[in-house]
Amino acid sequence: MNRLIDRMIRAARLDVGVYEEVEADPDAMVEAMVAVLLSSLAAGVAGIVITGIGGLLLETAGALIGWFVWAYLIYLIGTRLLPEPQTTTDFGQLLRTLGFASSPGIIRVVGVIPGLLPLSFFVAAVWMFVTMVIAVRQALDYTSTLRAVGVCLIGFLVQAVILAVVLVALGPPGG
Repeated sequence: MNRLIDRMIRAARLDVGVYEEVEADPDAMVEAMVAVLLSSLAAGVAGIVITGIGGLLLETAGALIGWFVWAYLIYLIGTRLLPEPQTTTDFGQLLRTLGFASSPGIIRVVGVIPGLLPLSFFVAAVWMFVTMVIAVRQALDYTSTLRAVGVCLIGFLVQAVILAVVLVALGPPGG
């Protein structure tokens, strides 16, 4: 457990070394999943006032699915659409690095304090975007941070379109 916490803190502190470490450590997959779960639970706990316990469960399940979809999109975009000559990775490496990149999301738990929900989610989103860029740069062996930003932005847009299509297909709540 100490290794998990240490890695999550280092990931949140933007320690490039931890991303290289988990990229190379296939045994870190469970830890990466726990980091995603803790981050999503923090968001769910903060939002429980709005969504209730069902929202907490949906948030957690959605975070795990979102992590997997996000990593797959980044894998496709980063290795097929925008690779650099030295880009070599596998899907597991991206899952691990992006899992730890979700570590700053734990700050969302501060949203339980009245009035701090929007701020805590905004800060977490910006911080997590930065950690995602670092994770992508390291996992895809990019020399360009700008390329990693581009891959993350394209991935975000594609994921937003997918989510919108799913939400439209499901229809309005209670409908």
